[in-house]
Amino acid sequence: MKMKSMLKYTFSLLFVLVSFLTQAQEVKAKDSTTIKKDTVKPKTERYGLRLGVDLFKLSRSFYEKDYRGLELVGDFKVTRKHYIAAEIGNENKTVDDAKLNFTTKGTYLKAGFDYNAYENWLGMNNMIYVGLRYGVSSFSQTLNSYSVYNPNPYFGESPTIQVAQKYDGLSAQWIEVVAGLKAEIVTNLYVGFSVRLNNLISNKVPEGFDNLYIPGFNRTYGGNFGAGFNYTVSYFIPIYKTILKPKEKKVEKKK
Repeated sequence: MKMKSMLKYTFSLLFVLVSFLTQAQEVKAKDSTTIKKDTVKPKTERYGLRLGVDLFKLSRSFYEKDYRGLELVGDFKVTRKHYIAAEIGNENKTVDDAKLNFTTKGTYLKAGFDYNAYENWLGMNNMIYVGLRYGVSSFSQTLNSYSVYNPNPYFGESPTIQVAQKYDGLSAQWIEVVAGLKAEIVTNLYVGFSVRLNNLISNKVPEGFDNLYIPGFNRTYGGNFGAGFNYTVSYFIPIYKTILKPKEKKVEKKK
């Protein structure tokens, strides 16, 4: 039921964001028709820094007692289609499985680029994008308790063993493929959503244990692959503008 609710909420958010993109284009088109014909202004493109926060991790810290996390996001517009992007954050999560209870604490950094496939009107910075990240994480694992698997439970379940064994100095690196969108809801304020598919390229595993959860990467699910998503709100800070050069018209040669 939780998964169905999450999927329903995700698709609802995607529908709202796409609606924002469409409405923003229509408003921009209407505004452009009100410009007087006798005033010709040079066309400019805004470049700047967009900074924000992951609302999912922030809100999760309030309603989930075994989780604390914060992620800051940012991107910088390099060209009309390309952005430099990064995320930095920290997580403190306790996982309580049927046979295992452990706590993971650490920080992470992800850096890369995004390609915007959305055709904006002039002066807008909405995005429907794909991107790539290189992620690094430094963390610790604490094995709180575990129980030994009992193949013959006739005499009862195995007792839970309390250990509180801590493993410090752990690290991991991975590649992350990103797809998402960002829409401007009011001037310079954006909401966004993205999904991520991760692949571990290095993983320092503690002796006698395993990294079942990595900050920034999420659950490893017994392999090198992981997945995640985020909901963001961010603010665009204009830094400079460039004047667009008019496109040269192609003149066909007469035969």
